[in-house]
Amino acid sequence: MKKLLCAVVCLFPFLMFAQSPFDGTWKTNMAESKLSPKPYIFSVNNGMYDCETCVPKINVKADGTDQAVTGQTYDTISVQVMDANSIHTVTKKAGKPANDSTRTLSADGKTLTIAGTNYPADGSQPYKFETKYMRVAKGPAGSNATSGSWRIQTIQEDTAGLINTWKVSGDEVSTSTPTGVSWTAKFGGAESPVKGTYANETVSVKKLGDRAIEVTSKRDGKLYSVSKISVSADGKKMTEVVNNKWTGRTSTYIDEKQ
Repeated sequence: MKKLLCAVVCLFPFLMFAQSPFDGTWKTNMAESKLSPKPYIFSVNNGMYDCETCVPKINVKADGTDQAVTGQTYDTISVQVMDANSIHTVTKKAGKPANDSTRTLSADGKTLTIAGTNYPADGSQPYKFETKYMRVAKGPAGSNATSGSWRIQTIQEDTAGLINTWKVSGDEVSTSTPTGVSWTAKFGGAESPVKGTYANETVSVKKLGDRAIEVTSKRDGKLYSVSKISVSADGKKMTEVVNNKWTGRTSTYIDEKQ
């Protein structure tokens, strides 16, 4: 009886601190994810670059020089016309590159490819990406052929841009990425700062169940996005539904346990 009692009592702490279904490293499967169909609209015309769907909107000279912008995760953008079918853009924060990419139109004019490099805010290893868009509508008459309305088709990124590590301990949840982004917050607690981003971001977390949480993000104190994240019963798949309040886009990302 004493041995049995000891076995139960000794096991009790381990049951209390059982591993959360969120714990571990997860990789986003972009082929299984469903991105918002809402188009992106921009143009290069009459020496100016206009991003209609940027929040806030961007309207700067497209002369290859750094142009000041506000309300973005970067504070300058340069837009250079390479030829009639391609442009090159560089964004910077405090003089340091945040993103360097080239937009190239396909020969049939139906597909736009944006390929480039992201530079993490904390100085972590840069990582490459390539996004393909399908044309929804043409840009203004006489504008660069990359102009128009575009819907995302596929996204490819280096592994560093697809990995997240999660940990739940008691009433506290934390996440981190190889690109230097991390945060730790308490369920139902105050807003917590996000480290390793170019924006002034905070998050707050709500527990929705044993296998589901809700993460609310703010930028400069304004509601940015609400994400509902859940883990499948077998613990192999994480589903994240992200509602971006600024852009009006809702996307579903599927992560796989590594």
